Amino acid sequence: MASVLYAASSVAASCRNPSCCRFPRLSSTSSVTFARRRFAVRAAETDTNEVKPTAPDKAPAEGSSINQLLGIKGASKETNKWKIRLQLTKPVTWAPLVWGVVCGAAASGNFHWNVEDVAKSIVCMIMSGPCLTGYTQTINDWYDREIDAINEPYRPIPSGAISESEVITQIWVLLLGGLGIGGLLDVWAGHDFPIIFYLAVGGSLLSYIYSAPPLKLKQNGWIGNFALGSSYISLPWWAGQALFGTLTLDVVVLTLLYSIAGLGIAIVNDFKSIEGDRALGLQSLPVAFGVDAAKWICVGSIDITQLSVAGYLAASGKLYYALALLGLTIPQVVLQFQYLLKDPIKYDVKYQASAQPFLVLGLLVTALATSH
Repeated sequence: MASVLYAASSVAASCRNPSCCRFPRLSSTSSVTFARRRFAVRAAETDTNEVKPTAPDKAPAEGSSINQLLGIKGASKETNKWKIRLQLTKPVTWAPLVWGVVCGAAASGNFHWNVEDVAKSIVCMIMSGPCLTGYTQTINDWYDREIDAINEPYRPIPSGAISESEVITQIWVLLLGGLGIGGLLDVWAGHDFPIIFYLAVGGSLLSYIYSAPPLKLKQNGWIGNFALGSSYISLPWWAGQALFGTLTLDVVVLTLLYSIAGLGIAIVNDFKSIEGDRALGLQSLPVAFGVDAAKWICVGSIDITQLSVAGYLAASGKLYYALALLGLTIPQVVLQFQYLLKDPIKYDVKYQASAQPFLVLGLLVTALATSH
C-alpha cells in the first residue's frame, strides 16, 4: 500500500526499497519519444522534464528472462505485452508487502487458521502486493523514465516497448483495483469506519507524491527513503492488523520507528542509481554524502533500529522475543561486512537476497511479541 501498497522499500524491502482518489493527469506535459533518439544530460540539470532520453536498440546479451519477469536489474528485452506489464509492477517487490500483512494479522492476536480468515488475508495480500505495489512501481517507472534511460535503458518505458497510453491505463487499473479491494475488505470485516480503504488511499497518495512532481519526495534522500520504508513496513502491517483486530497507537508508533530500518533498505537501492540521480539532480544519500558515508548510514539505520526494538521488547518483559530478534540481527551484520560495506554497488542484490530474510523474520517476531 505503497506502498499499502506500500510502498516501501519496502521497504523495501529494497526497492525504491519497502504503498489519492483523484490525481493530476499522469502523462507528461510534453510529448516525449524514446525510441531511437540520442540525448545529452548536463550534470547540473535538475528539471527532468527537459531531458529527452532514448534507449539503445538492443538489450544486453546477458539479460535474463527471469529478471525480466521479476522486474529487476539485468532483464532481457521482451516483446510480449503482458510480460512487459508484469515487469513494470516489479513482482520481486511484492514480498515485503505480503509479509507485512502476515505480521499485522499475527499482531492482531485474532487470526485463526480457518477458510474465511485465510481468504481474507490472501485478498489483503493481493491488494497490498500486485495491485497497490504494482501501481507504485509502475508510476515510479513512469516518472523515472529519464533516469532509467541512463541507469537501465532497456526497461520497458525508455526503450519504447510499451506506449504512454498503455502505461497510464495500467496505473489507473491497478490503483482503482487496489482501492476497490480495500473497500471490500472493510465490508467483509464489518468495519463501521472503512479503515482499510483509507489506509489504501493514504498509501496510494504517498506513492504518488514520492514519485511525481512537484513534491517528488524521492528527490530528498532522507524524506523519500523514510516514506518508502514506512510504506513497505508500516502500511501493510496496519492493514493486516485492522482486518483482524484493532489498530492501536502503540503499534502505529512501533512500526513507524521500525520504518527507520526501511530507510536503510531503501538506500541499498540508491547505490545502483548514482549516475542517473546525480545527472538529474536527485539528492539520494549516496549522491549527497558519497558512497562510503551512505553505506554506513544504511547499515546503521538497519541495525540500530532492530537493536532498539529488541531492547524495547526486553524492557517490556518479553525477553525471549528480544533474544530472537537479536539472533536474527547478528547474521545481517555479518552479511553487511561481507557484501554491503565491501562494495555496495557490486553486491547490492546479493546483500538483499541474503540479508532480507533475517530482517523480515525479525518483523514477524516483533509482531508476535505485540500480540501477547
